[in-house]
Amino acid sequence: MGNYMVIGYEGVNDMNVRFQVTRVFVFSLFSLMFFCLVAILMRADKLVDFDRTVIGAVQSQEAPYITSIMKFFTEIGSTKIVVILCLFIIFFLYKVLHHRLELLLFIGVVVGTPILNTLLKEIFQRARPDLHRLIEIGGYSFPSGHAMNAFTVYGILTFLLWRHIFNRGGRILLLLFSSFFIIMIGVSRIYLGVHYPSDIIGGYFASGFWLATSIWFFQWYMERRQQLASRMLKRSVKTSK
Repeated sequence: MGNYMVIGYEGVNDMNVRFQVTRVFVFSLFSLMFFCLVAILMRADKLVDFDRTVIGAVQSQEAPYITSIMKFFTEIGSTKIVVILCLFIIFFLYKVLHHRLELLLFIGVVVGTPILNTLLKEIFQRARPDLHRLIEIGGYSFPSGHAMNAFTVYGILTFLLWRHIFNRGGRILLLLFSSFFIIMIGVSRIYLGVHYPSDIIGGYFASGFWLATSIWFFQWYMERRQQLASRMLKRSVKTSK
């Protein structure tokens, strides 16, 4: 998530704002490109060996305590827990940080993710792996809904909190925290046998595109809003003279 998703709107010159907006836009394009690449390779059965090799390596670590840990992380990525977490974040943004526009961004990104996931699953209709399942679940496999939800929720949370953390150590901890949960939720789905690794990777890229596109639009809107406010202020000063 790093610097390409970080922007402050007070005391930042126009050139820096445009540079940040451009970087987010480029990231969204790269995410879309790599998602399409994964989807094409998956449809052409070019990822079969890769998927089986990774599944074998992950599931070879099977043990009762690891299974409990993986079930814990997969539960964190479930719809029920995501909804509870999102309600808490919405309350925090509205009541504590008083972020009205950021709140709309958060809600839009989070609500849009499962809609996009459902649409993509209906398009690709990939059956779930049946190699060695530790839990039972229905529905299509590609891209992973858990992976998309994790990337979106922890990604947008990192974006919104970044400019409120002023020391380098705090920002590193924020990145490590978000990255850890995103990765572990994805790995848990592979370990439990309900997703191929390419489902997880595809989910990350799909969410990367959606998240970056949403942030790009948000930053573009904020830039336009700031420019309009600046013009109105200049006009007001001229009028007062």
